[in-house]
Amino acid sequence: MKYNNKFSEHYADLLEGQYDCVDRIVLNAYYPKLLSGGGIRDWWRQLHDGSDCGLNTAALMRMAGVVSKRVEAYCKKNNIPFVHYQTGQRKHEDAAELMPSDDASEGVFAIFCSRATSLLWEVREFGNGKIDIRRKKRASLVNHYYFHIKDKKWGHVCVRMCAHPPFSCNIMLNGHEWVEHHKQTRSLSITKESNCFTSYNDGQKLSQIADTLKHQGQLEKVCQRWIYGCLWFALDYEAQKKTGFSYKFSVYQVEYSRNFLFKRGRQLDDVYQQIINLTRERIDMPYLKTLLGRKTRPYITRHHSSAPEVHVQTPDYNLTVFKIHVGKLTLKLYDKGERTLRAEVVVHNTKELGCKRSLEYFETMVTKLSELMGSFINNITYAHSAIIDDGTMAKLGTAVQRGKTRLAGITLTKKRNVVLMESILALMIYPKGFSCCDLKEMMHTKRFKDYKISNARYDMRKLKGKKFVQKIKGKQNYQATKQGIQTMLAVLCVWKQELKPLLTLVNKESIDKQSKELNTVEKHFFNARREIKSISNLYGIKIAS
Repeated sequence: MKYNNKFSEHYADLLEGQYDCVDRIVLNAYYPKLLSGGGIRDWWRQLHDGSDCGLNTAALMRMAGVVSKRVEAYCKKNNIPFVHYQTGQRKHEDAAELMPSDDASEGVFAIFCSRATSLLWEVREFGNGKIDIRRKKRASLVNHYYFHIKDKKWGHVCVRMCAHPPFSCNIMLNGHEWVEHHKQTRSLSITKESNCFTSYNDGQKLSQIADTLKHQGQLEKVCQRWIYGCLWFALDYEAQKKTGFSYKFSVYQVEYSRNFLFKRGRQLDDVYQQIINLTRERIDMPYLKTLLGRKTRPYITRHHSSAPEVHVQTPDYNLTVFKIHVGKLTLKLYDKGERTLRAEVVVHNTKELGCKRSLEYFETMVTKLSELMGSFINNITYAHSAIIDDGTMAKLGTAVQRGKTRLAGITLTKKRNVVLMESILALMIYPKGFSCCDLKEMMHTKRFKDYKISNARYDMRKLKGKKFVQKIKGKQNYQATKQGIQTMLAVLCVWKQELKPLLTLVNKESIDKQSKELNTVEKHFFNARREIKSISNLYGIKIAS
């Protein structure tokens, strides 16, 4: 297998395989003509033989009533579940239970209805017979219909459509289901739990199959196959043809995952808990949740069946998740199934990626997410496997020469320097880098209220001289270097977790264990001090307090 990141290289002996895959995808479907008042008027004229007669707010509202009647009649005729949900209520799990198990079946298997906000059009009529078509100033709570579809190539597909013009839609897909239904995947003996492959015999081939999903045609074909059938409930096929109704598609949300398959579940637990313990405080991790499972991960690898799919509704093993939110991006790391460690990059709005959002740029978006994933995984690896090279500690406090300016070194006895390193480590996860303003705000959150932007610029020059940070090419932002991450983490680990407890305990003659509960590091220092004292007494040496 080809290892292409620091984590895989570091744990190569423990890994059985890995693969990358696009996970959840949300597309926007819109008809450009209906996004302007003039377009609404022109579309209405095409629908009613060139006349504006009857174009008013009430007529546009009645179109939503037509959708409701057609949906109820269709579900009753074809014996399809039609369920109303409260606003914000989760629906995907219920739809998954209703999906038919027959591989040959295809089409709509359930329709849900829920109210959500949407900006509607209103028509203002004037006394001289003229009309003005504008968007309402406030969003209205209206019905949205969720068409749950089983597709032979994509599995579960959901089309969410607003019942009011301009009939905008969201298409929700899952890349793992597309890979699962791919004809070449059958030879890989995969086992699937929820939306993750937890067992396979060739991770590199699995990644190659998943990589073909980036091509535009894969997504456009499935959208074209189903969306006009959903639109039929608002506009029948004759009306669609008459008005030339044609949807355009853009990418709204994407999830990209990297999945590491360990040889043994116990090794996964050891590695992941070490990552959490060594990085959580350093990178200022705000979210950590553990769901307790029913079983203990086995030491010996189990023999998995070659069944194409296994769904697990509740976790069998402890599931620990940590999340880091950066703007519209979310970085996640969690254990999945018996032996899988999963990293995810989620972009909640593709505008955050700084590229065009139309479907033809989907490959560019996936490439950017892959780069963010690589940066995230590498930084996590640097953070939890930090080592100080010989002479690093001595060079830490030496001054830095930047041009004609001489900058101070990093002295650990100054609290500002310690907090500075903590802040840089908290900012290192930012996928687009961090600025001096970000550093100032982070220092403020750590109770350095007098820290100014001039201080941040000075400290950034100092850290750049130490090669702890570097400027991103073509941008004003900075990013932490591998050397900087490893050095700062190791220094802080020694200073805060080892040296301080040692200084605290070395002068204490006794410790009341009942009044103070020692942590693991303190216990080792206390035991070491006790043994040194015993050896000294054995040789008759008196230690000065």
